[in-house]
Amino acid sequence: MPVSDSSGINEYIKANRLAIKEKKSLEAMGLNPNPAVLEELFPETAHASGVDLPVTEIPTDRIVGAVSPGRVSAFSASFLPLPEPNTEFGAKWIALCEANLSDTGIRDPIDCVEYLGSFYVKEGNKRVSVMRYFGAVRISARVRRLLPPRTGEPRVEAYYEFIDFYKQTGIYDVQFTAPGDYARLAAAVGKKPGEEWTERESKQLASVFCCFKEAFNSLVGGDRSLVAENALLLFLKVYTYPQLAEMSPQELKKALSAVWNDIRTASDPEALTVKAEAESGEKKGVIQKLISIVPKHLDIAFIYQGDTESSAWTRGHAEGAAHLEKALSGSVTVREYCHADTPEEAEALIDRAVNDGAHLVFTTTPPLLDAALKAAVKYPKAVFYNCSACQPLSSVISYYCRTYEGKFITGAIAGALAENDLVGYIGSYPIMGVPASINAFALGVSMTNPRARILLEWSCTEIDCVKKLRAQGARVISNRDIPTPDLSYLSHDYYGTFVLDENESPVPVASPVWMWGRLYENIVSAALSGSTEKKDQAVNYLWGMDSGVIDVALSENVPDGVRALADLLMERLKKGELDVFGRKLYAQDGSLISDGERKLSWLEILRMDKLAASVQGRIPEYGELLPLSRPLVRSLGIYKEKLPPEPDERL
Repeated sequence: MPVSDSSGINEYIKANRLAIKEKKSLEAMGLNPNPAVLEELFPETAHASGVDLPVTEIPTDRIVGAVSPGRVSAFSASFLPLPEPNTEFGAKWIALCEANLSDTGIRDPIDCVEYLGSFYVKEGNKRVSVMRYFGAVRISARVRRLLPPRTGEPRVEAYYEFIDFYKQTGIYDVQFTAPGDYARLAAAVGKKPGEEWTERESKQLASVFCCFKEAFNSLVGGDRSLVAENALLLFLKVYTYPQLAEMSPQELKKALSAVWNDIRTASDPEALTVKAEAESGEKKGVIQKLISIVPKHLDIAFIYQGDTESSAWTRGHAEGAAHLEKALSGSVTVREYCHADTPEEAEALIDRAVNDGAHLVFTTTPPLLDAALKAAVKYPKAVFYNCSACQPLSSVISYYCRTYEGKFITGAIAGALAENDLVGYIGSYPIMGVPASINAFALGVSMTNPRARILLEWSCTEIDCVKKLRAQGARVISNRDIPTPDLSYLSHDYYGTFVLDENESPVPVASPVWMWGRLYENIVSAALSGSTEKKDQAVNYLWGMDSGVIDVALSENVPDGVRALADLLMERLKKGELDVFGRKLYAQDGSLISDGERKLSWLEILRMDKLAASVQGRIPEYGELLPLSRPLVRSLGIYKEKLPPEPDERL
């Protein structure tokens, strides 16, 4: 039944007051108080090719502006009406308001243009205004989609991935801006690449995301740096999609609150705090206390993939755990849990560790990060660590060593021993920190042999690296680092840097080595003093020789003069007097990696993705990697954002 005229007028007055309030607020913040104008934001759209879509229901919150300036000044940014009620504009708005409240409703579709996932109204601004005022989630529209040129920019590439996603699902609501995110969402939902979506699956995802976004918006406040889509991907690392789909609004808001600090820190990876020096317990004044009473005893858990027999990496961490137990005898109880080889096994072992009383839990490989994050949300009283780098999470503290410092030393040794000016280098994985190690090695080589070239191969591919480097003429080769300080590792299985003798046998020379025991001792000693990191910031420990967590093992085969140089360089690194990248360093493409004047930040070093000009070789493509290498590259790969994820087989 139609409403009286006074109802429409009253609604207009309310909407007008909200519009004026919004306009003043945006002007005070220096923001545009009116809807955006497509022609002004993206002038290139005037010549863009387009395609007309069938009449469809579009999400009203994706309508951000108008195609041309026209009447945008009559609306606040969210399309609330600004003119006085007694104007022609007001009369038309009131008439539409009354139609919307009648049994008939507003049925005529609007005309709009879609560009990069957002809508700009061509005809029907007042209909949008009325329906948004009354909280309509969707509105009928005739849509012309304009296609941006393929520039290679992440936002544009993500949009073309959206077009494929839309063809499969018909969903406009979810708009990612990073390539690969649609594939990540599909994997989290349980869809395999290219698998068809049923109408029921599409409707469920649209409904689930709508509920998620509503809960998200209730928490986000005015922080425009937080995006619901990005929050959803992180949320699905902690909760499964079926769990999300079954949550009530209250449960969802509570679950979101539990990961809110991680959502905030993950939204700005540049805000990641890298701590490059171990802090003593006496410095706890600058660290937020997590434990209100200084503990006299801590239970420590170590979670391993594989075991000490099958994994040299695990053996190194196990020796570190043994060092910790001995160094802090009486103050700690150490328990170790092996074979966290699948997500289910990892989660079960962490549950067991916490139930066994663990206060601090160290997950010792990057693929265990997601299990650690789930546990950190589940057990907020425990403190969780993950051995990885560049992780923008507040619930899990990341730790790693500045391996590149050791590689710089072995590079200087290799350059001095390379009589034919060729040095072989076998890279481990194309992950963060590895290009920095390769480039630091190259700088070390050039210090003692500026004529030398570094021949690069990768152990994570099917190539027999040592055989190929031999065939290319390399007699000095840098291979994988020894896993523990035990010098006997240098004598077998091509560990470290070695020289091939006249019989083609490896003569061990040197290798960087991780001193995990010292690292764990530093962390736990600080915790025993009552200090640890705040849980509202993302913290990565990146410690080096000055903290005693990286060293270089030298064999008796290193000539005295070269040994003296290596010892001198190590001493300067331990004292913090030497900057490895404090020299001019050019990349293979001629660009500057370091100008030698400005000190590179820790994040710049970790994210280094270009190789030095003296390196002959390249970073392998994902398809070239051995299957066993791929999970690590997905977690820490240099180009991990560009990798389409595999579906979660558990769903």
